[in-house]
Amino acid sequence: MKNIISCKWIKISIVILNWNGWKDTIECLESLYQITYTNYDVVVVDNGSIDESIKKIKGYCEGKIKVESKFFKYDDNNKPIKIIEYNREESANRGKESELDNFDSNKKLILIKNEKNYGFAEGNNIAIKYAMNFLKPEYILLLNNDTIVDKNFLNKMVEIGERDKSHGIVGPKIYYYDYKGKTNIINFTGADLIIWKGKEIRYGFKEEDKGQFNNEMEVDKIEGSCMLIKTKLLDEIGLLDTNYFAYWEETDLCFRASKKGYKIIYSPSARIWHKIAVSCGGDYNPTKIYYMTRNMLLFIKKNSSTLDKIRFSLYLILYYFWFKAIVYLLYHRDVKKFTSYIKGFIDGIQLNLTLLG
Repeated sequence: MKNIISCKWIKISIVILNWNGWKDTIECLESLYQITYTNYDVVVVDNGSIDESIKKIKGYCEGKIKVESKFFKYDDNNKPIKIIEYNREESANRGKESELDNFDSNKKLILIKNEKNYGFAEGNNIAIKYAMNFLKPEYILLLNNDTIVDKNFLNKMVEIGERDKSHGIVGPKIYYYDYKGKTNIINFTGADLIIWKGKEIRYGFKEEDKGQFNNEMEVDKIEGSCMLIKTKLLDEIGLLDTNYFAYWEETDLCFRASKKGYKIIYSPSARIWHKIAVSCGGDYNPTKIYYMTRNMLLFIKKNSSTLDKIRFSLYLILYYFWFKAIVYLLYHRDVKKFTSYIKGFIDGIQLNLTLLG
C-alpha cells in the first residue's frame, strides 16, 4: 500500500467549470489553493459567461480581490497566481504549459475560455481532453465551482484511489454549505441505484453528521460535484456523455466504469461543502427539473436491461408520471415546474427516438 506521502507525488488535474458564477469560483479556488496536497494543476473552464467572470477571476489571481469565507482565512502569500489562457480551439493544441514549470501548484492556473455554454458534460470534457493530452495527470478531479474543500480532502481520496487498482472513482463526504445556519448537515455520502425506478438511494441526505457515515463504502454513484477519476479509466470507457448536457452524466460515467470492473468508492475522511445547484438557481428550479426528467429517460434507455426497461415503463405509466405531475402542479402549485417536467418528459422520449435512428 502506498502511504500518503508518496501519494503527494501523483499528478492531479483539477477541473472547475464556471458559468456566470465568479464569486463562487474564487471562493472555491481560495480553499483549493490552501490544501496540503502538493502536485496538482487547476484548470478553470469558463463556459461562455456573460457576466464579469473572466475579469473577476483574473482580479482574484492578481491579488486584487480578497475572498471572505466562514470556512477559511484568506491567504495573500501565494498571490499573484500565474495564469495561462486558451480559447477552446487553442486548448486542443499544446502551447504555453512550460510557462508554469517553475511555479508551485498553488501559484498557477490554466484558464480555458469557451465561446458558449456547452453544458456540464462537454464543458468539463474540453478541459479533461486538454489535461489528458498535455498535462498527463494520473487522476482528473472534477470539482464544482460552488464548493469549498477541506485542506486534506485530496490526500484522503488519492490514498484510497492508490490502495487498489480497481478503485476507479473516489468521492468525498459532502455537506451543505449552509443548512439553516449549520455546516455539519450531510448532503451526500454516495448512492446506490434502483435502475427500474430511475432513482437512487442517497446516503446521509439531510442528516446531521454524528459519525454514522464514517466507514468507507463501495457505492453505485459518486456525485459530479467532486469526483476523483483515474485517467486510465477514462481512456478505457470515454469521457462524459454530452447527450446529457447537465445532470445524470456522472451517474452514467459511474455505471459505465462499474461495467468495466472498476469500483466506485466513498471516502468518509475527505470532506467538502456544497452550495447545491447554485448555477441553475436552486434545488427545485425549472431548469433542473427539466434536465433531471429528460436525462433519467436517456439513462434508462442507454444503460438498463430489457427487463428493467419493461419494469420502468410500467412504473412510469402507472405511477411515477402521475405522482410527479401532481407534486409540481398541486403540491408546489407551480405551473413553471409542471411545464418543465412535461417538456423534459417529451424531450426525453424524442431524444431516445433520435438516438435510436
